[in-house]
Amino acid sequence: MSDLPSYQSFAVDVAEGIAHVRFNRPDSLNSMTKAFWLELPRCMQDIEARTDARVIVISSTGKHFSAGMDLGVFSDPTAVPMTGDPGRMAENLRRVVLQLQDTLTSLEKVRLPVLAAIQGGCIGGALDLVCAADSRYCTADAYFTIKETELGMTADVGTLQRLPRLMPQGVVRELAYTGRKLSAGEAKDLGFVNAVYDDQDAMLDGVMVVARQIAANSPLAVTGCKEMLNYSRDHSVEDSLRYMATWQAGMFRPGDMMKTFQAKAQKTAPKYDALFPVKGLFE
Repeated sequence: MSDLPSYQSFAVDVAEGIAHVRFNRPDSLNSMTKAFWLELPRCMQDIEARTDARVIVISSTGKHFSAGMDLGVFSDPTAVPMTGDPGRMAENLRRVVLQLQDTLTSLEKVRLPVLAAIQGGCIGGALDLVCAADSRYCTADAYFTIKETELGMTADVGTLQRLPRLMPQGVVRELAYTGRKLSAGEAKDLGFVNAVYDDQDAMLDGVMVVARQIAANSPLAVTGCKEMLNYSRDHSVEDSLRYMATWQAGMFRPGDMMKTFQAKAQKTAPKYDALFPVKGLFE
């Protein structure tokens, strides 16, 4: 597999089938700059196209996971014009918001499971981001807040749409209306995070254990799980069962199962072929 390009907003390492995406701007509280919003979906695509990774871990550096949206994103007059015809300004802003939404939806669209490891503050847009991950883990000092409400706006890139599917509606509405902090303990009790760790090192160790377990399984079976779970979330049980049957008819092959049975008989770890890289038609 070819090397990944460099990114301004994060560093990426791939080892043992795990792509570790690490936000690396701690002096700026890992705020989500214009470069971040452009780079994240490209990074997801690059991991699929250029690596043999089978799972993605997103973590951060410094005291806080991320302070959320960098206000500089909206101060660029070329991206968000603040003068001129109101209708045209509104149409432009709508497209900007849709692009920001698509950036975070890339975590759902990538065929690999995405695990988020969160320390300290996970604020505003950062909460939107981790809501799009498959699973979340945090440190005891972590907290989550829908900060946009306190700033006089409605959160618009995913939290209000995804969070109600991850914890009780009444709690989500309270968090949205008040902007208060959700503690790590409360997040664990509500099922928003899978586990809480004493510190960041312990958290990363724990998350990497989960990531290695995922990477050891058949990548075709794992991506099938993600596809079915995402589809079932947004469709009826009947529709989801029908889609499951179609997926199984098209994607299921006995090869990986035979490797599993042979490995068990030989008391060894099965070795599965990687998925084909996701590339453009003529690449």
